[in-house]
Amino acid sequence: MGQTPDFDSPAFREEYHCGQALGSFCSPKGTEFRLWAPTARAVTLRLYAQGDGGACLRQIPLSRQARGLWRYATAEDWDGLYYDYLIAVDGATRSTADPYARSCGLNGARSMVLDLARTDPEGWAEDKAPPPPPETVIYELHVKDFSWDPASGVPEAYRGKFKALCLEDTTLRGDGEHPTCLAYLRRLGVTHVQLMPVFDYGSVDEGGDPAQFNWGYDPVNYNVPEGSYATDPRRGEVRVREMKEAVRALHKNGLRVIMDVVYNHTYRPDSWLERTVPGYYYRHDADGALSDGSGCGNDLASERSMCGQYILDSVLYWAEEYHIDGFRFDLMGLLDAPLMDRIRQALDGRYGPGEKLMLGEPWSAGPTAARAGTVLADKEGLAQMDLGIAAFCDSTRDAVKGGLESAEAKGFVNGGGLDAERLADCVRGWALWPETGVRAPSQTVSYLSCHDDWTLWDKLVLTGKEPHDFETCPPELLRQNRLAAAMLFTCQGHLFLLSGEEFARTKRGIKNTYRSPLSVNRLDWSRAWENRELVDYYRGLIGLRKLLPGLRDKSPRAGERVLSVASPAEDCAVIVLDNAGEGSRWDRLFLAYSAQEDAVSLPLPAGQWEVLADGASGFLWQDPRPAAEAVTLPPVSALILGRR
Repeated sequence: MGQTPDFDSPAFREEYHCGQALGSFCSPKGTEFRLWAPTARAVTLRLYAQGDGGACLRQIPLSRQARGLWRYATAEDWDGLYYDYLIAVDGATRSTADPYARSCGLNGARSMVLDLARTDPEGWAEDKAPPPPPETVIYELHVKDFSWDPASGVPEAYRGKFKALCLEDTTLRGDGEHPTCLAYLRRLGVTHVQLMPVFDYGSVDEGGDPAQFNWGYDPVNYNVPEGSYATDPRRGEVRVREMKEAVRALHKNGLRVIMDVVYNHTYRPDSWLERTVPGYYYRHDADGALSDGSGCGNDLASERSMCGQYILDSVLYWAEEYHIDGFRFDLMGLLDAPLMDRIRQALDGRYGPGEKLMLGEPWSAGPTAARAGTVLADKEGLAQMDLGIAAFCDSTRDAVKGGLESAEAKGFVNGGGLDAERLADCVRGWALWPETGVRAPSQTVSYLSCHDDWTLWDKLVLTGKEPHDFETCPPELLRQNRLAAAMLFTCQGHLFLLSGEEFARTKRGIKNTYRSPLSVNRLDWSRAWENRELVDYYRGLIGLRKLLPGLRDKSPRAGERVLSVASPAEDCAVIVLDNAGEGSRWDRLFLAYSAQEDAVSLPLPAGQWEVLADGASGFLWQDPRPAAEAVTLPPVSALILGRR
């Protein structure tokens, strides 16, 4: 092509945007390779018998087509062969795996030709998501965290693997009595499991020590499952089949599956994308340096047409091939808002409006060198985005437990004081907050903790009395935890929990555990049993939430359901909410929160009120007791009442 073209020019897009499906395609009828490499002077396919090691079996030149496409086709069935490319650009020849690969060998350096139909587990054609739940309650987990603990009852060979997600009846140390893992999730009542990155990532050696750990926000092959979660990472078909088995098992057990996706950066800037089309897929500053709004050394240029197409195609691929039910976009604030809308429209068009969830972080780690005029999918961009794209509400998190600027920063439940209107805005789920552009709770994810930063429990410990003991669970901190949970479950918007939050999960006060050992990161299933009363409190609130249309309302007018806000005493707030809706048992809700160390007496509005939950039990709604004309709010607790 001569000198490097202007990748941002309309002329480049017009000439080279390619709408064809890309990658390798295989069936008994033949095999085809398609690669988009508009700046290449030559592309050579190299075939191998193995995913790592071994000599090249054959080299085949690809033919250049229109729009920067390179292609080769054969009538032979090459299922199971591995491959890479040699790409000649600007006088240099680079080897690269296929950025569009569907599977790969060990650590992703070689791509794999795969007949995907042959990887389908038994019953896959009949697999489908459970019916849409009345409310969204998302449970974030890491595949390795989830089952690494020997007390999980998971066989050693399956710990930390996709296979552990398929075991339906594990119990604590195999005692046959106390459920763990999938059986535990069924009992808890959450509706969605959000899997932290399960695509192929680069920070763990797939053939190394099984105890290696990383969160996985280090993409290498975007369309390939991570090999360290497979029982045999050297055989590319195994990781594909076993991830499908995990999704099928979660669906069978009533859980929808959300995939945490990281389209804002790659593990290294010398990625397969960069080697295929140098300079195209990344943002650069005016001086030519890589943009670093991700904090990971590079930012993908999602506003460029073929980069955006790559991301859109990848999302649709996971939804179609793996039956994924939703997508959580890491650092969504680095992606462009029009792309997010195109993804929303494509998912709705293919599967029906709202059938697939979309949520993301409406921020970045720093400024990014996006093309001038690009509207980013950050807090400001939410005003221009589809109502079906939700964003994490850090304001609710900080109001309830304290901000992240320091370990000592406090929120309402741990002594940080009261702003009743701010708490009411938390209940509204960010709705009507002009500074964010949010127009409805459908755009909000209400949460208290996630994999990032301190767990809820660790934050409560760090803001409490010294010495900071993360292992024991004193009554005063358990009261704060239950109050925080009650506040979360009375917020509008989609609800989100970090795995183990409901049993006071601790990471020993470490804020960022992305590569801490499994002794810190793994779920402690003994702790789940020891704190079973706290778990039951969450279980009760999850069940109650599904019965309350006033809190489940995701419409633009949901914020209007807040009828009154009052602060009848210091560190005490009362909110009355319209709860009318089809099948509702109660037409009004009375929500009371107190961080006081003394009990507070509260008069009730006129009507017959019933106690649905208090500071000790989330299950009172199952057999609600009538309330008197005034109720007593115990120290550091919440009350949820419904009017008949």
